Amino acid sequence: MTRRGILTGGTWCVDRNLLVDQWPAENGRADILDLVMNGGGSGCNLAIDIRKLDARMPVATICLVGDDADGHFLKAEAEENGVDTTDFMLIGEAMTDYTHAYSSKATGRRTHISYFGTSHLLTPDHFDFARSTHKYLHLGLPGIHRLMDAPFAGDANGWVTVLKKARTAGLKTNIELASIPGERLAALVRPCLPHLDLVVVNDAEIAGIAGIPVEGAVGTDPETCIRAAKIVLEMSAADLVVAHFPKGGVAVARDGSVTTKASVNVPPAATVGANGAGDAFAAGFLYGVHEGWSVERCLVLAHATAAASLRNISTTASVVPVAECLKLADQWGWRASLQ
Repeated sequence: MTRRGILTGGTWCVDRNLLVDQWPAENGRADILDLVMNGGGSGCNLAIDIRKLDARMPVATICLVGDDADGHFLKAEAEENGVDTTDFMLIGEAMTDYTHAYSSKATGRRTHISYFGTSHLLTPDHFDFARSTHKYLHLGLPGIHRLMDAPFAGDANGWVTVLKKARTAGLKTNIELASIPGERLAALVRPCLPHLDLVVVNDAEIAGIAGIPVEGAVGTDPETCIRAAKIVLEMSAADLVVAHFPKGGVAVARDGSVTTKASVNVPPAATVGANGAGDAFAAGFLYGVHEGWSVERCLVLAHATAAASLRNISTTASVVPVAECLKLADQWGWRASLQ
C-alpha cells in the first residue's frame, strides 16, 4: 500500500477566543477587544492547518464530541475544511469540550480555561485503523482524557495502546501534548516513546519528559534544550525529536545530527494571539517530513506556519498555503540567533 496523508486523533473542542487588553489580576478586570469562536484541540488544529497548507493533502480525524450545538459546529468546521469525518463521532452521554482561550494584547500570551466532557469518554476502542491509508497518525492530548490516561489492556495507558495499534496497521506516529505539570507529563508520555516515530513538542514539554529544566537566564537555553531532546530520543523509537520555543527550534536525529533554526522575526504589531501557534509549528514540520524534506527545510516551514498563525486570535484562521507562509516569513525576516 502506498500511504499518503495525515490522520489526527484525540482532542476536538470549541475554542471561544477572546482578545483582552491585558490579563487581569485576581479580583480585577479586563476589556474584551475581540471574540471569535472556532475549533480547537490538537486533532482539530493540526487537521485544519494541514489542509490550509496543502488542500490536496488527504486528512482525516478520529474523535468524540457531544451530540450538541458545539459538536455539530465542530463537524461542520471539519467538513468545510475538507477533513474526512467518517470517524467523527457524536454522542449524547456528555457535552462537547470547550475552552475559553484568552489572548492578552499587552503581552501576546495566552491563558486557557477549559471544560472537558466527551474527551473523558474516549478510549482506544474508538480507534480503528483498518480502513486508513494515511501515512501518519497525529495523536493528542495526554493529560485531559480520563480513560485514555488510565492503564488499558495491559498497557501503561490508552495512548500506548492506540500508538501500538496504529504502527501495527502501518502508520507512522507522532504525539501532541497539553500544558500540564512536568511530572504528570513524564508519567504519561515516557511509556509512549517506544511507539513514536516522531516527537514534536515545545520547550516546557521536552523539559517535562526529559526531567531537566531548559530555562536559561533569559528564556529557553538552546543547548539545554538540545540535551533534553537527546535524552528523549534515547527513550524513544523516534527518528527525530524536535523542540520549539519562541526564538527558535532544535531537531535531534537518530544518526546524531543536530539541526537548529531561529524563528521568524514577527513584527510586534502583527502579533494578535499565540493560541494554536504550537499546533501550527507541528503542522508545518509534519507536512515537511511527510513530503520527504530535509530537517532544516522542515524547521523553516514549521516556523513560517507558526508565524502566520500569530496574525489572528483563533487557532487556524490565518494559516495559509505553504508558499504563502514561506513568502511571509521571508518578508518579515529571520532572527539572527536562537537566543
